[in-house]
Amino acid sequence: MKGHRFIDRLGFAWAGLRAAWLTEKSLRTHALATLGVAATLLWTRAPPLWWALMALTVTLVVAAELLNTAIEALADRLHPQRHDAIKLTKDVAAAAVLVTSVGALLVGAAFTVDQVWPLLSGWLR
Repeated sequence: MKGHRFIDRLGFAWAGLRAAWLTEKSLRTHALATLGVAATLLWTRAPPLWWALMALTVTLVVAAELLNTAIEALADRLHPQRHDAIKLTKDVAAAAVLVTSVGALLVGAAFTVDQVWPLLSGWLR
């Protein structure tokens, strides 16, 4: 993309995001989870640090999903037949999504203990 104007590069990025949105159900699932996270942050009136941490966490998971999608598309195009190296590449890319998703669950658990549990325990008294 060397030599392209910034606005053109933004267009390429939006086209990639749109393509991933249309072809990857897991990306749409992440978007639904993001809405749940935002609703929970609003409900708990979480401090700004939690908003920032959740935004970073969601962004990392979505970025990993987008990279996984790109790697899979490229690998399938370059070598459509089954091959051990392609399988390894795709499995490792999928593992990156898994690792970031587990990290997001851990952040969510910490948020629940810090912000949600005190609200629920106050209501249960």
